[in-house]
Parts: sequence; structure tokens; C-alpha cells
Amino acid sequence: MIDAGSTGSRIHVYKFNNCKSTPSYEYEVFQMTQPGLSSFAGKPVDAAKSLDILLDTAVRVVPKDLHNCTPVAVKATAGLRLLPGTQSTEILKAVEKRIRQRYDFQLPERDGVVIMDGKDEGVYAWITANYLLGTLDKGAAPRSTYAVLDLGGASTQIVFEPSFPSSSEKIEAGEHKYDLSFGGHTYELYQHSYLGYGLMRARAHVHRLVEFMASIRPGASSPYHSIDIDGDGTPDRSIIPNPCLAQGTERTVEIVDEKDKSKKKTVTMGGADVGSFEACDRVVGLVLAKDAVCEVKPCSFNGVYQPSLLDSFKDGQVLLLSYFYDRLAPLLPKGNAALSVDSFASMAKTVCGGEKAWKGVSHWAGNAEVMEELRGRPEWCLDLTFMHALLKMGYEFGEKQRVDIGKKIKGTELGWCLGATISMVRGGELKCKA
Repeated sequence: MIDAGSTGSRIHVYKFNNCKSTPSYEYEVFQMTQPGLSSFAGKPVDAAKSLDILLDTAVRVVPKDLHNCTPVAVKATAGLRLLPGTQSTEILKAVEKRIRQRYDFQLPERDGVVIMDGKDEGVYAWITANYLLGTLDKGAAPRSTYAVLDLGGASTQIVFEPSFPSSSEKIEAGEHKYDLSFGGHTYELYQHSYLGYGLMRARAHVHRLVEFMASIRPGASSPYHSIDIDGDGTPDRSIIPNPCLAQGTERTVEIVDEKDKSKKKTVTMGGADVGSFEACDRVVGLVLAKDAVCEVKPCSFNGVYQPSLLDSFKDGQVLLLSYFYDRLAPLLPKGNAALSVDSFASMAKTVCGGEKAWKGVSHWAGNAEVMEELRGRPEWCLDLTFMHALLKMGYEFGEKQRVDIGKKIKGTELGWCLGATISMVRGGELKCKA
């Protein structure tokens, strides 16, 4: 299974035991490459060739005599969804052509190389996590399922199984309702995929908003502040103050015109002495559009219906994936730290405070790798602030809601790929090439 994401492509070669009535999963081999397929806009052949390094791994791992019976699928996510015109279609056609011509693996008759629907992406991630955690094993003692929240580069998903206090309450009809049959059991899930609210897209929204607000500041002829670096009284260069960058850090960013995507400009932004969790949180709140019109209540953000988590998922278990893990995990002390929604806020306050604040955390100051990462990623302040706002303001989790972050369970990468593969293996008859 190839995950063609917005920032890179990843292959998961899964080993199943087919000696039983239903295939049982054993282990995976994982590899990734960058950049993602969407970076090859207008160059479909180059996009297809970029996957060779991943497929060649499958050639080495899968026994030669099983190649013609081994299915391969390429599922692209939000990165390709955002390409204009026919560019994404051309890339997918080139990928399919190259696989058929160069490799012996079996492409399914349907949906072998596709842009995956956002709702399937979230539900497959939910299957992966709960399958590996054992909550879908109805032969064991009953366990409630985890809510799974996945934060990618271009989109973010939430999937959970609501449990309403009253039998008269239910999920409102609509695309957000997903009836899943799995392992002889039926699950009624709530799901939604927010295109444009992945971490990289959120960064772009915040930077554009900061630049715009600076440009209309009362009495300002320019959005820039002059900086005197050498102290000779003469401004050496200009910079836009950005509260979502850590204090004392800078970042050169590209601002894309919201109406005309072809218009771009490069500006320098800095946290200077304005970087702070509280100030950044106010900017992020505007990006989340919490006050958007809510046609079917209750809503999360951007006017999207969502059953109240406080009512329908009270004390439920929550698993956060992808960028949630990537940004928080490196900053945690060794050992199993108890995490809650406010863990993101407390961490953001320290990160946004700049190097002086970082050195006040003993397990950061004593770790050269962590300090170098923080210096090299001024937007870590923005990232953590956005994640906290997404959980608290967006989805309306309580500050003390316990959360778990994960990258692997039992040696297997989390995300949608295993869930999609299990559905493919269990849902259809495997046919071998002649």
C-alpha cells in the first residue's frame, strides 16, 4: 500500500497469514521518500518515477513467486486533491502506467491508483488503530473504541464512535455518518475530513493573516519593522513581527494571494519579543472560523456538524496521530508521561518563549538535538498552538481530556494504510496474474 501524501510518499509492505478462514496480519516493512507526488505538478512521468524507490523495496521484500498474487494500491490524499485542473489525473495515469509496465504486482480492477476520499482516510486510520489496540476483537472482553484524530500536511480528520446518553439521540444523517461492518460487527461512526486544515496549510493561513493584519495596522505605512542589527543607529533590514514564531527566531515565508494563486511574495517574519502562545492563539482562532454559520447543530468549527464530545464521548479514549505525535513527542521527557489537551498549551507557552525559556527545561537544555531542532523550527510555536486550538476550540475537548499520541503500535506504523489494506484483503477475492 502506497500512501501518496502531501509532503512525501510511503510504502507499507504487509505480511498476512492466509492459512486461516480470514487473513490475519503479521508485520510490515516501511519506507518513505520525499517530496510528495503533488510536488511534480505538470511533470507526471517524473511523479511516477519517484515511486520506484518504494516499489523496488517491495520487489526485494515480497518473495518472487508471490509477486503476481500480491496486490498493490496507490492512494493519494489531500496534496493531490488540491492540484488545479487535470494535473492530478495526469499524475495518477502516469503512476498506473508505470506500475503495469515495470512491476509484476497485481493492481486491483477498481481503485488501484486513486485520490482517496477524505472520509475513507479517517475511517481507515480508525480501523488501523483500533485493530492494533484490540478494541475490534469482540471475542475478548468488550472494550470501548478509541477516537482517532489524524493531522496531515493538507488536511485533518476526526473519527469516533459516539455513545449517546439517551436512546432517542443519534448521529444526524449526512456524509459525516459512516456505517462500518468489520469482523461481523457493525459500527456507527462519526467522521469528517477538513481539507485545508492540515498543519502546512494552517501555517500558510496564519502567515497570510499576520501579513495582512500588519499591512492595515493604523498609522503604518509599511507592515515591516526596521531592525538595527549592528547597533549603529541605522536600520539594516526589515521584518514583519509574527506572534506565532518563537521569540528571537525568524523565518522567510512565501505568501500566496488568496484570490490569485499565481501571485506570490517572499517576506521575512520574526518572533522578536512578540512571540507568545496567547497572542498566537488569537490569530489561530480566526483561522479556525469558530463563528462560521452552523446550519445543523452542534458544530465543531468552520460550520461543520459534530456530535458534542462532552455528551457523546465523555471520558472516551483519544489517540492522536501524525503531526500531533511528531511535534509533541520530541519534547517529552523519557518515560510514559500522562498527556491531556492542556499538555499542548503548556508546551506551546514554553516553546513560544524562545531559547531562554527552552533552557529552563532540563531535559531540553541537556539535549543538543532537541535544542537544535527548536532553533531550526521557529514555527514549532505555531504548530503546538494550532494543535491545542484544534482540540479545544475546534473539537471542544475539555482541557483535562486525556489523550495518547502514537506513531507505531506493535511495530506497525499508524495511519490509514493498514486499515485500507485489511479492507482490500478481507473485502475481495485475491486474483493472481496469469
